[in-house]
Amino acid sequence: MAFMEKLPAGKVLLDDTVPLTAAIEASQSLQSHTEYIIRVQRGISVENSWQIVRRYSDFDLLNNSLQIAGLSLPLPPKKLIGNMDREFIAERQKGLQNYLNVITTNHILSNCELVKKFLDPNNYSANYTEIALQHVSMFFRSEPKWEVVEPLKDIGWRIRKKYFLMKIKNQPKERLVLSWADLGPDKYLSDKDFQCLIKLLPSCLHPYIYRVTFATANESSALLIRMFNEKGTLKDLIYKAKPKDPFLKKYCNPKKVQGLELQQIKTYGRQVLEVLKFLHDKGFPYGHLHASNVMLDGDTCRLLDLENSLLGLPSFYRSYFSQFRKINTLESVDVHCFGHLLYEMTYGRPPDSVPVDSFPPAPSMAVVAVLESTLSCEACKNGMPTVSRLLQMPLFSDVLLTTSEKPQFKIPTKLKEALRIAKECIEKRLIEEQKQIHQHRRLTRAQSHHGSEEERKRRKILARKKSKRSAVENNEEHSAKYSNSNNSGSGASSPLTSPSSPTPPSTAAAPGLGKRCKGRDVRVTSTSSTSTSTSSSSLTSFEHRGALTVSTPGCEWREPRGLTQLHPEFPKRNFEESRNL
Repeated sequence: MAFMEKLPAGKVLLDDTVPLTAAIEASQSLQSHTEYIIRVQRGISVENSWQIVRRYSDFDLLNNSLQIAGLSLPLPPKKLIGNMDREFIAERQKGLQNYLNVITTNHILSNCELVKKFLDPNNYSANYTEIALQHVSMFFRSEPKWEVVEPLKDIGWRIRKKYFLMKIKNQPKERLVLSWADLGPDKYLSDKDFQCLIKLLPSCLHPYIYRVTFATANESSALLIRMFNEKGTLKDLIYKAKPKDPFLKKYCNPKKVQGLELQQIKTYGRQVLEVLKFLHDKGFPYGHLHASNVMLDGDTCRLLDLENSLLGLPSFYRSYFSQFRKINTLESVDVHCFGHLLYEMTYGRPPDSVPVDSFPPAPSMAVVAVLESTLSCEACKNGMPTVSRLLQMPLFSDVLLTTSEKPQFKIPTKLKEALRIAKECIEKRLIEEQKQIHQHRRLTRAQSHHGSEEERKRRKILARKKSKRSAVENNEEHSAKYSNSNNSGSGASSPLTSPSSPTPPSTAAAPGLGKRCKGRDVRVTSTSSTSTSTSSSSLTSFEHRGALTVSTPGCEWREPRGLTQLHPEFPKRNFEESRNL
């Protein structure tokens, strides 16, 4: 088939689920209007940021486009007179910053094409509907039996995936849905294996998988056709929405928030878990479970979009589970996403934040037990249970499934190995992203703690203590130096030595140094030759000391410390002779 053969190949490396943050850095007033300089950042990397310039009229145009969501967004009101005043501009800038914070933290709004184009025009300036139509028209050249009825504009949340209502020319009353999608950043299959697996999807038969009527692919995208279901998806049932309406209109602000009945929760949950277990046992990666990917066919849930993992598309809940390092396999991703699905079925709305600290009253405590095992702080921190473990929990273990259809999905051994390698690469990228987010969070916490008022006070107290301690040490050192200078003399004399003995090490002492008046020791050295000759015989054994300790008149005798122990033969009379000398 020559389907899309001339169009450029290659996957889209940009992950559309990475959140964007925006901060107004400054404003500049021109002649007739004010421009706001906005710093936009993708993810946690400061290097991955850029500046955009927007006027208030640009914000107003975006806000009008987002009114389809039915939300009351906090855009500052217009002002025709006095809108160039400095105080007014500063106040409006605060209001616009608050507006940006609201739309970038709303999970549905932040992923819509309108917001992406406003914040990142370089990457989202293309008309994706036109691109999809080009691909589809090329497809119809080789498959003339299909015909486009109308485009289903924005019925899904993905920017690069488009839907068209189809019909078969010889069966005009039968309606089908064609979906076209680009390749995503997690596409790791070779082109040959990718196309083989896409074409294998129509052969997959399972009572809880929505069947693919036709599937084909090339090196850059894939196209699949399924039957159109008037009842819509499980999310349409929960939100009481019309399947053909835009995604923002259907799910952003539901008119009535009401969960499903307990029996529906049990049955639908069991069916979804059964098909997840089937895919995992086959080695087929999924990772894209959410309420819009579960089609309702009577009382039966059927899973949609098995091709997403082959295409390498990021998950709807990726910005949630990428925050938790224990959710690092595709099975744990599916279990965590099942927790989101169960929460919506139970309460009629998505959780306000994840992890969930406390759960509202539920129809059964068995429901809360499953929610706690998938969405609680402890579960996100310690890891998810397996799909088999969820099937054994009381909420689903007693559900009886009645179906006569036998599951069939034969995957050749070579393609199974290719799927295994692709699955490992997908998980590796997720783990690396989680590691970077974890390191960034630790650094942010450390910087926040370092800059807190309590930490600043603590550092001041430590600085004072250190300063006082240094001052005390300096005073002690100064006192010690002063004491040593007082105890040292300025004069020097040679020690008593024997003429035949070698000169001992010199010791300097001033007259009176070493005296112990009123109990102080006195060291006296003499330089006279007479004293040297008189005491030479008695001081021969003392020549290595180089000094003598004697009693001066008016002072009592004190034996030098250690002298008797070192030289027991040295008589005390020698000291008397020295004193007389």
